[in-house]
Amino acid sequence: MVKRFVCRFWTAPLFRAALIMLPATISVAYADSTAVDRELIRQEVRAELLRLIEKEGALDPAIERGIKAFVEKQRALASAKQQRDSAERARNVLPVSQQDHIYGNPQAEITLIEYSDFECPFCKLFHPTAKQLVDRSNGKVNWVYRHFPLAFHNPGAQKQAEASECAGRLGGDKAFWRYADLLYARTTSNGKGFAISALIPLAAEIGLETAPFQQCLDSGEMKTKVELDYQNGIASGVSGTPGNIILHNASGDAVAMAGALPLSRFEAAVNALSEKHAGK
Repeated sequence: MVKRFVCRFWTAPLFRAALIMLPATISVAYADSTAVDRELIRQEVRAELLRLIEKEGALDPAIERGIKAFVEKQRALASAKQQRDSAERARNVLPVSQQDHIYGNPQAEITLIEYSDFECPFCKLFHPTAKQLVDRSNGKVNWVYRHFPLAFHNPGAQKQAEASECAGRLGGDKAFWRYADLLYARTTSNGKGFAISALIPLAAEIGLETAPFQQCLDSGEMKTKVELDYQNGIASGVSGTPGNIILHNASGDAVAMAGALPLSRFEAAVNALSEKHAGK
């Protein structure tokens, strides 16, 4: 396979390159020679080229450079296609609605939509970054939290997601965010970081009545809300957590940014998206 690759991409140009390396006296002799002499010279040229190529490896560096350039080009093309596909799927994200929990200015130009898992250690790491993004934006960015409990973190992640929704049901967005903050602050992550038995006492700690909270949690009535978030995350290209989408609310243009990336990366993405739609 390597030989076919080399032949296909290198034989003609590198033959000419190797020919240049031969002594100048050969070309002079060739011009003044008879037909028989010219044939002998051609044979010597071929023999010398074969020696350079096969025995001394004179063309190996050029071939290696060519292969490396070809591989890098293919990788760049694949990466560009992946980015286009990711952006296309990100446009499936549901627009911000009254069903969402919004941190920051409800009328913000840009929304960070995070699909997250309370038992994910990277989500725990990213949680303060998302808040910083909003707090430093002067009302330009808000943050919507949507659920994406991973199967290998269940049942803990699923029940924590439902519990946070029960907190929101009983105490509004303020209670939801307070409950979520405490979950992330106290879990040690990875599926068993916060005991299910501690979900109701946590609700009491933030001032919610325990009886209706327990009824909400035990009934499973918030399971549908969590599942809808999860399914829209899948449709939007989310495959892990935190799965982040930067959404320009007026146009619906969206940029996917997977993982607990640094604050600077998100601020750059926000500015780029805002500038792209400025004046439209």
